[in-house]
Amino acid sequence: MLITNIEYIPNREIIEHFGIVSGSTVRAKHVGRDMMAGFKNIFGGELKGYTELLTESREEAMDRMIAQAQSLGANAILNVRFSTSSVAAGASELYVYGTAVVIR
Repeated sequence: MLITNIEYIPNREIIEHFGIVSGSTVRAKHVGRDMMAGFKNIFGGELKGYTELLTESREEAMDRMIAQAQSLGANAILNVRFSTSSVAAGASELYVYGTAVVIR
């Protein structure tokens, strides 16, 4: 599966267009990570627990988007974008979407 954030692939032809595909995950903060984040806010530095949480969330959302595109018969997803939103206190959604196509 070819995935890109541009609208087309140079020297490749789009031969079928399936429309928008997406994937998302909703994650809540972890109490232990919140405590460490509090210390980091005082002393400074990377919030590694949150970095790991966001990396896992992006991967899970991407995997779901890819699975949806594959079920349609796509071999590429173009114009991929990420979005986040707050769902509840301490919980956020990570959403990824793009256009599923067949290219050659």
